Amino acid sequence: MGRAGKVLTRPLIVAVLVVAVAGGGFGLYWFQPWKLWQDETVEEALPGVVETSAPPAALPVEEPSEQPSPASGPQTLASGELISHEHATSGAVKLVRLADGSHVVRLENLDTSNGPDLRVWLTDAPVKEGEAGWHVFDDGEYVSLGKLKGNKGSQNYAVPEDIDPALYTSISIWCDRFDVSFGAAELARA
Repeated sequence: MGRAGKVLTRPLIVAVLVVAVAGGGFGLYWFQPWKLWQDETVEEALPGVVETSAPPAALPVEEPSEQPSPASGPQTLASGELISHEHATSGAVKLVRLADGSHVVRLENLDTSNGPDLRVWLTDAPVKEGEAGWHVFDDGEYVSLGKLKGNKGSQNYAVPEDIDPALYTSISIWCDRFDVSFGAAELARA
């Protein structure tokens, strides 16, 4: 190989290396594989519920003169159990009306994989087992309640005031980057 061949080969090798490094960097950003080994645990109390300990022994317990109204505190309107889709997912979901009339979706004892661009969606799609349920949640009506706060724990997601939660029948932990459900739950009305 002559001197001219070496001169032409060097820029080609550099160009291939630049493309390979750029492609690898993009792939790492897009897939974020390290998230599979990173767990984020978030433990939030249900809004409007006061955590109390046992009453002190020295204080007498008085009988209430009238029963408190069940509507004075948070009220569960619908609930369900998460099933696995793209990733193993478990936990419970609740649609809760708070004392002020606002609504939240509550995830309890959530356990799923971490991933890129995970969202909590309130949807009108039916929950289907297996691969048949992986991609159905963006076919109909859905509302993104925000980014998943953590892939483990108990968390609350506010439902926007202009949304009627009665029109939605399921919750999905949705990977917006890859358009796939990690897990979902059918909302059974209370």
